[in-house]
Amino acid sequence: MAEQDTLFTKIINREIAADIIYEDDICIAFRDIAPQAPLHVLLVPKQVITKLSESSQQQQALLGHLMLTAPKIAAQEGHAKAFRLVINNGAEAGQSVFHLHIHIIAGRDFSWPPG
Repeated sequence: MAEQDTLFTKIINREIAADIIYEDDICIAFRDIAPQAPLHVLLVPKQVITKLSESSQQQQALLGHLMLTAPKIAAQEGHAKAFRLVINNGAEAGQSVFHLHIHIIAGRDFSWPPG
């Protein structure tokens, strides 16, 4: 497996099936296979960034696009008023796929602080 090949690149390349609910030139969104809420979608950039802390200034537009796309997806799925975005950065924070992704979760009450 090449360094850039992740589970998510295989989904992007249609090598692995996923329940894709949104796609544009920059990102793709699909339902999580182990949902933690009635809505649990992963929003993934097509460009591989291992984790948020390894992003660069050159990826600012991409990161902004993700943040502006997430509410559109939540609204599309019927959760425009209340949703949570989660980015795990590193294994100790719960990241298991090292390709940056945003969890969009909604449809139940959430406590604070999380986790």
